[in-house]
Amino acid sequence: MDEALPILLVLCGPTASGKTSLAIEVAQHFNTAIISADSRQIYREMNIGVARPTPEELAAVPHHFIANHSIHHPLSAGQYELAAIPLIQTLHQNHRVVLLVGGSGLFIQAITEGLDDLPGDPQVKKELQAALETNGLEWLQEEVQKKDPAYFAMADANNPRRLMRALEVLTLTGATYSSQRSGKAKQRPFRTVLFAPDWERSLLYERIDARVDAMIQEGLEEEARALWPHHHLSALQTVGYRELFDYFDGHISRELAIEKIRQHSRNYAKRQLTWFRKIAALGWVAPEGAVNRILQKTEELL
Repeated sequence: MDEALPILLVLCGPTASGKTSLAIEVAQHFNTAIISADSRQIYREMNIGVARPTPEELAAVPHHFIANHSIHHPLSAGQYELAAIPLIQTLHQNHRVVLLVGGSGLFIQAITEGLDDLPGDPQVKKELQAALETNGLEWLQEEVQKKDPAYFAMADANNPRRLMRALEVLTLTGATYSSQRSGKAKQRPFRTVLFAPDWERSLLYERIDARVDAMIQEGLEEEARALWPHHHLSALQTVGYRELFDYFDGHISRELAIEKIRQHSRNYAKRQLTWFRKIAALGWVAPEGAVNRILQKTEELL
């Protein structure tokens, strides 16, 4: 690792693990900025359901890639890579440390390692989108699990864009998406240091349930109802919204919708943990004293 290079400090981990408050304390210490690596907080129409940082938190530290896109113009991981890398380089001109914070594994991988340049086709995308709208997310999940089980095991199963991408590559090349990912990291003009809060699973699940209850109290149902006319958009096939859309459509009760949000949020956290556990360089830190531990380890590298 070239000690002359600036540091990209990555704070990742599952939903409800306290990344936002942790990142703000670390960023304030280094007087630096935060780049969000959350594939849903980028959308301005989604707030409560994606646990967007509060106005006070956003004012405490400069943030990037928060509410800067519309659900009508979704941002892929590849597009995120192309936009975020130059921003990181610009921020590094004035800051030896810049923070990348979030729980979207593919967005983090896009920055730390880069993504493979695999083919795409607008017509195939259009056909897959039409099939999704006709058959639903469960059909899409079953198709990917059947045709590319290796990718499905590591993917965010509630993210239709990524699942459709796997089928698109398979359709165009005849080979699975998982088999064509090179695993070769791109050279970056910075050093990458990764940390994640290491919660006991039962405590993490309690935090998730409490967060869901708080979201309902804060008005998640009203937020979802305002977005209901656009429920077919891929960005809204997201835990917290999709279950309420089913309630609005009369498929399930309100009580069951809320319970499914809790359940699906826990399932999502489990998949996130599976993804992050595979990153050998990731340093897991106990929630108690996490800030001091991260600061100490980072300062040693400066």
